[in-house]
Amino acid sequence: MKHILLLRHAKSDWEADFGADHERPLNDRGRAAARLIGQFVSTLKEPPELVLTSSAVRARATVELAADAGRWRWPIERRRELYEADPETVLELIRSQPARISSCLLSGHEPTWSGLTGRLIGAARIRFPTAALARIDFRVEKWSEIDFGTGELIWLVTPKLLKRATRS
Repeated sequence: MKHILLLRHAKSDWEADFGADHERPLNDRGRAAARLIGQFVSTLKEPPELVLTSSAVRARATVELAADAGRWRWPIERRRELYEADPETVLELIRSQPARISSCLLSGHEPTWSGLTGRLIGAARIRFPTAALARIDFRVEKWSEIDFGTGELIWLVTPKLLKRATRS
């Protein structure tokens, strides 16, 4: 069994001084959400063994803040191909993961994440808010066996949902 965690970058700061879209940073709300998601990931029974993040500042910052808050010790790799990727490109990246790992977290962007999630689990329409995290399971032995329509969405959580749960 293999599974992936898809993390959309947290809320970015459109008011900040940045040149290209690739350099757009997170805002305060985004930084707080990234930390909350990081703490949640650290509680998972099957945490990721590898983290792949888009090279965009907001995606990298989301992962770095999450890792710090959750005290992650998993390798984090920056991947340029996750910035402005289409679902086919991300699928190929997933298929190329090392056989020794069973779980991988990918940090990226919309509309790719909602489109990718919908196609991996069939023909679903998924709304993927900022800093949302989804788990998709695949009943396969090898990453190369993963294809569109072969995944099962196990859960999708948002920072808003996690805040409500901690207040209860």
